[in-house]
Amino acid sequence: MEYRGYDSWGIAFGDEPTVFKKAGKISELPSALVTQLPNYPARAGLAHTRWATHGGVSDKNAHPHLDCTGKIIVAHNGIIENWEELRNELEGRDHEFRSETDTEVVPHLIESELGEGEELSEAVRRVFNRLGGLNAIAVYFPQEGEIIAFRNGSPLVIGVGDGEYFLASDIPAFLPYTRKVSFLGDGEGIILTRDTCLVISAKSGRTREPKVEEFAWGVEEADKGNYSHYMIKEIKEQAQVLSHLAEYPKRDIDGVAKLISESSNILLTACGTASNAALAATYLFIDLAKRHTNFAVGSEFGILESLLTEKSLLIAASQSGETMDTLEAVRLAKRHKSKVAALVNVPGSSLTRLADKTLLLDCGPEKAVVSTKAYTAKLAVFLLLANQLAGKLEQGRGLVRRAAKGIEEIFKGGLEEEIRGLAREVKEVEHIYVIGRGVNYPTALEAALKIKEASYIHAEGFAGGELKHGVIALIEKETPCLVFVANDEAKASILSNAKELKSRGGFIIGVSPENNEIFDEWVEVPDVGIASPIVNILPAQLLAYYLALERRLDPDKPRNLAKSVTVK
Repeated sequence: MEYRGYDSWGIAFGDEPTVFKKAGKISELPSALVTQLPNYPARAGLAHTRWATHGGVSDKNAHPHLDCTGKIIVAHNGIIENWEELRNELEGRDHEFRSETDTEVVPHLIESELGEGEELSEAVRRVFNRLGGLNAIAVYFPQEGEIIAFRNGSPLVIGVGDGEYFLASDIPAFLPYTRKVSFLGDGEGIILTRDTCLVISAKSGRTREPKVEEFAWGVEEADKGNYSHYMIKEIKEQAQVLSHLAEYPKRDIDGVAKLISESSNILLTACGTASNAALAATYLFIDLAKRHTNFAVGSEFGILESLLTEKSLLIAASQSGETMDTLEAVRLAKRHKSKVAALVNVPGSSLTRLADKTLLLDCGPEKAVVSTKAYTAKLAVFLLLANQLAGKLEQGRGLVRRAAKGIEEIFKGGLEEEIRGLAREVKEVEHIYVIGRGVNYPTALEAALKIKEASYIHAEGFAGGELKHGVIALIEKETPCLVFVANDEAKASILSNAKELKSRGGFIIGVSPENNEIFDEWVEVPDVGIASPIVNILPAQLLAYYLALERRLDPDKPRNLAKSVTVK
C-alpha cells in the first residue's frame, strides 16, 4: 500500500502485542526484521503506511497508535477536525500522549469510553461518532483477536479469503490473497474476528452480512513485472488500454449521453490530472457536440453551486473514485437533486456508488503516484462520449483506435531513447515552460504537472496566446519550452507563439506530426486529428519519467504526494 502513503510505517500483531514503527519507506524495511517476523505467530494484526497530515514524519508519529494500556491499537486515514478539543479532554483525565498526531485521540477515547463487559464494537461506534471531519479508523483489540473499523469519507474495503479476512483502504493490498471483496459505504463499519465478518451501521449499531463480489483485476496487473518502476509500466500499457476502450459498450456510452441530452446544463469537476482531462472534455463537447459545459476543480466547485438544479448533470472524473474534493462536489450536486455521471477506474469506489451512471475506465490498477494511463483513458472515454452526442460514435471509436496505434508506433520508432537523451540534456535546468492552444491547452497543463511531480523541476503550462500577457518575461537564453502543435485550426497560432519564445532565446521542443524550422528539437507524434491530446501527452510522460531517473529520484513515489488524496 506504499503508493497511498510512504513517509512512515508500522505494524502491530499478536496477543501481547508486538509493535514495530519507523519513519521512512516500508520498502527500506531491514531484511533482518523481515526474517524475524515469522517468529511472531499471530491470529490478527494491523499495519499502516502513513502520509502525514498532523505531526511531523517521525517514529513516534508513525501508525498504529496505542492507548495507555497498550490493549487498544488504532490506524487512521483522514483528519479529525476536533482532535485538539478531544485531546484536551483526555489529558484532563490523565491520559498520556506519545505523539503529535490527531489519530492518537482515538485509542485513548475508546479506553475511556469502554464499559465493563460492553461489546467492543459499541464503544468504537460511539467514539467514531464523536470524531469531526471525514475519517476511516481501524481498531485492533489484540487480546480478543478482533478488528473493528468505520468509515465516513475515507475508503475502506474488505477482502474475504479462505478462513481469513482483510481490511484495507484499497484492493491491491490484498489482491495476492483474494479477489472476493466487500465495499463499505459512508457511515458503515466492519467487525472482524477469526470466524466473523459483519457490517455495522455507525448510526444505529445494527449489523448485517456483507455483500461479497468478485473483483476483476488480477494480481499480475498490480505487479511491476519486469519493469523498473510502475510509472514506465503504466506508460507502456496505454496502447493496450486504448485499444480496449475503443470497443467500449455502446449501451454504457448511450446511458451517459442520454443523461447529458436530458439535462438543462452540464457541469464538470475533477482534481489534479483528472481535472486536465475534464478541461479537455469541455473543448471536445463544444467542438464535436456543440454542448456548453461549466468546469471547476473539485476544491473550487462551490462557486458553481448556484447553477445546480434538479435538471443539472455533474460529470465527475477520478482514477481512484475516492478523491475527497471530487466526492464533496458530487455530494453537493446530490443535495440539489442533480444527476451525476462518473468516469472512474476503480469499481465499487465511493464515486461509483454515488453516481447515477458510471463509465469505468477499465485500465487496470494504476499504482505510480504520477498518473499516466488513467489520464489517456479519461480522454478516450470523453472523446467517445462527445462523438456519441454528435451521433458519430463509430468515428470516435476510429479516433481512439488511431491513437492506440499511434502510441504503438511511437515506441517502435525509438522515441523513448530520444526522450531519454533529451532528459540528460535538460536535467539541470530550473524551469521548463509548456504551451498549447485549443484542445491541447489542457495538454500543456498536464505535461507541466507530470514534470513537476516526477522531477521536481519547476514547470508551467500556458495557453499559447497568453505569452504576451506576462509569461514571456520568464523566458531567458536556452530556457526549455515544450510546444504542442497539432494539425488543427490552432496550428498557425501556436507556431507563431513558438517563434515568440525562440526570439527571446527559448530552446524550442516541438511535439508535432510535422517538423518546423522553429523547433530546436522535434519530437514526432502521429497525426490523429482531434485525438491529438492522447498521443501528445506521451512524450511529456516519458520526459517526466526519465528526468526523475536522471535526477536520481523515485518516479513512483514523489515527495509529499500520495496516490489518492482522501483528505481535504
